[in-house]
Amino acid sequence: MDRDEVIENRQEHIISGLLRAGVVMAAVVVLAGGVLYLMQHGAERPDYREFKGVPEKLRRVGGVAHDALTGDSAGIIQLGLLLLILTPIARVALSAVSFSVEKDRMYVLITLIVLVVLLFSLIGIK
Repeated sequence: MDRDEVIENRQEHIISGLLRAGVVMAAVVVLAGGVLYLMQHGAERPDYREFKGVPEKLRRVGGVAHDALTGDSAGIIQLGLLLLILTPIARVALSAVSFSVEKDRMYVLITLIVLVVLLFSLIGIK
């Protein structure tokens, strides 16, 4: 195995570890928020006569972070989902670094364009 194959193999292991860790971390956070939610609201009877969507504050990254840090169970669940969304975005960013190390300018450019599109879609810039 030559040096390039070793580097490529190491980068693949790092990226796969990132994906695995991100999914596990997101699952643990959602599970913790779900357990907390059931402890706080499990005995309540749902009212299906009126639709109540997600509160406006939980539709923004800042609101999710604030509610999760204050211990709000819905905020913690949303944080877990946000971590799940951020996992492939982190993978794209890590791929850009990997292509940069390999000095593959075309793939760096393509990957950075994809990363910008993903980040704009996450923060809601149109």
